[in-house]
Order: sequence, then structure tokens, then C-alpha cells
Amino acid sequence: MLKLTEYEKGLLAGSEGKGKKKAMEFIVRYANVLGTRELCEVSRATLFIGAQHYLDCYPYNENYKKIFSEFYLCSDEEVDFPDISEDCKAQTCAASCDFRNCEKTHMSKEYQARNLSYINITRKMGVKIVESCTPYYVGWIPMMGEHFVSTESSNVVISNSIFGAMGNSDGVENAVCAAITGRTPKWGMHVKENRYADCLVNIKCKAENMFDWDVIGFTVGRLIPKHVVPVIMGNFRRPDINSFRQFASTISVTSAAEMCHIVGVTPEAQSLEMAVGSKQILHEIDITEAEYEKSVRMIGCEGSGQVDYISIGCPHLALDELKVISEYLGYRKVKDNVELLVWTDYATKEMADVNGYTATIEGAGGYLLTGSCPIVMREDSHKHAKAMAMFGAKQAFGIQHQTKVPVFYGDIFQCIDAAISGEWKGR
Repeated sequence: MLKLTEYEKGLLAGSEGKGKKKAMEFIVRYANVLGTRELCEVSRATLFIGAQHYLDCYPYNENYKKIFSEFYLCSDEEVDFPDISEDCKAQTCAASCDFRNCEKTHMSKEYQARNLSYINITRKMGVKIVESCTPYYVGWIPMMGEHFVSTESSNVVISNSIFGAMGNSDGVENAVCAAITGRTPKWGMHVKENRYADCLVNIKCKAENMFDWDVIGFTVGRLIPKHVVPVIMGNFRRPDINSFRQFASTISVTSAAEMCHIVGVTPEAQSLEMAVGSKQILHEIDITEAEYEKSVRMIGCEGSGQVDYISIGCPHLALDELKVISEYLGYRKVKDNVELLVWTDYATKEMADVNGYTATIEGAGGYLLTGSCPIVMREDSHKHAKAMAMFGAKQAFGIQHQTKVPVFYGDIFQCIDAAISGEWKGR
């Protein structure tokens, strides 16, 4: 039976208004479905909120208060927008469009205005407008043991694995209600015993750079059994945060894993024994070169061909990667009638502006864009494309469900070369 604190009982009774009451009712219903005995305090949240395309089920001119009440609070009664909990640092996740550049991304001004109106309401509730799927690059860094909610699957994996924070992929409704109440059901990765590894993954393929870890994440995800916590071992070069970002994004594409230990790298896996804890290894898999190559073939089209739409930055790129891109571009120019889209967040773009990286990228004919990506903006942003090339795998693999044109997959340098020549030359 679920036990509530006096404060939680007060929220449920409406002590802080009807909006928080509705949010708490959702949290309690969810906890009862899960069979949890208590809630935990949530101090950080990222929210996939705004005029997101999952709201396309509503009429275009529908009252947002009605939408918010029904969709996020699961309430038939329309209530005022509640404030975010004072104890929860909440910010927006990736946006449904770059609201500064709707023309460059082929999104309508009407859609841009709708998104801005929703976002402004969100800001007044106490959510910081950041529009990033890589919040750890701009200060959203949970401490070890801190409870969080996030609507970005790769951020869930990174926060659990790299930072040692505690959270689940519970969905957007729970994330919003958790940010409002400061509470979420204590289950899954919020419980220490559930975080121990029970699946050993041996890396026996190349693991030297960011592209390799992008492919490895996809491969690990498709090979591990359901409902396991993997732990990785092998004789490989230690991945940096950008490489693990790619790994986290792609393991989330092919599996429901919310955490992955790496022996000697992640804080709860300084040894294999530490990672396994009170559990035991029940499964063991090898990531071979053959499985690696199979994943590459699954992610994008094979062969060569002309391309006119290149997107780099899924998840959003760090400042050091923008430096690499600007230096690799140099004085070269993107071919006429080819689009090169490079994605980051607002804060990182400001630093790129200061360092001259934006000027180089845009001087070459590319666009340094913020807050979103083609797969989140959906078909309107790329339906004109005749052939695409992309990094990373989450975007290249996922966007194939939105288009029938060829989608090639490669590293950042291959994508830039394709933007310069207008041709994908394969691996």
C-alpha cells in the first residue's frame, strides 16, 4: 500500500491548488499501478513540452489550458496552469522546431507562433526554456544519488550511468506531473537494488571513436535480452562524454535499457563485482566486428548516391565538436542546392558565435541551428529532400519511418564531405 507523507497528502487534498492536486492524483494513480510503497523527491526534470507533434491529435486552435489539463494532467476538468515545484529544477528538452529559424527548417510561421505561445506559458510555470536533448552541456547535471525525471531517453541513460543519478523513462505525462509535485513513484532505477548489472557485454569490435560508440550502442541494444542492466567490459579506449552520449542515444533506440555500466569508467562499476552487487550475471553477449558491421547496414542505406539534405547533431553537439566541424570545413563551400544542418542548443551556439565557429559554418553555406532536429520536427522539415545523409544513428535510423528517400549514415566528416560534393561515397 502506498504511504504518503503529510506534505504529499496535502498536495493530494488540494493544499496548493487544483492544478497541483490533479498532478498529484496522477502520480498516486501511477504509483498504485506500479505497486510502489512510497514516492521519492525529484529535484531535476527535463520536459518534452511545447507544441510537440504528439499534440497534433488536438484541433490546431484548441485552448492550451484544455490541452494541458487533458494531456499532461489526465484531467477532464480544465484547471489553471500549476507552478513547477520550487524544489525541482526543470527545463525544456528538445523543441518541435528552431523558433528562430523556421524558414531555414521549412516550418511554417504559424507553427512557430503556436510553439512560442505554448513555450511562454511553460516558462511562466517555472520551466526554464533550454530546448536541449543534451542538458548536461548547459548545467543540468544531477549529483550521484539525486532523483530526476527526463523525457530524453539518452539523458536517462547518461544520468543513471555516468552521473550515478536515479531516474526512469516514465513518459512525458509522469515527467510533467513529477516536476509540478516534486514527487515520482519510487521504483525501477530509483531503487539501488535494481541498478545492479545482470548482463555482461564483452566488446570485441573496434571502439576507438564517437562513430564506433554510436554503432556499439545500437548493437548492444539489439542483442541484450529485455529487462536487463548491462555492464560492459573489454580492451578498448576509454570513451569520453561525447562518445558515451552517442552510445546512450542508440542503446535507447534498440532497447529499453535505462542504465549501462562500464567497468572502470562509470561510478557504480569501478569493478565488475561492484557493478553486479547483490545480483549475478545471467546473460553474456559478445559485440563482434560482424555484429558491428551488421548494425551499420541496418542503420542506413548501403552504397553511394547524390544527396541534398545533411543533418549532423543527434543528440545535440558540444562546443568542441563545433570547433572540429568549422576547422574541417575550412574555406570550402557547401554545394549549391544542398542543405547542411548542424544542431546544438542555444547556450552552446552563443559560445560558437563568440569563437567564430558559427561564422565559418554559415560562411560555408551551412546552418548552425538550435533546439530541435529533423526527426523531432517531422516530415514538414524534410519532405522536400531527395536523399539524406546523417550523423548519428538515432536520427538516421528513426527518420526512415518518416520518408521514402535514401538515408545514408556516417560520421561527421563523411557528412561534411557529402555536403561539399553533393554525393555520398559510402564506407
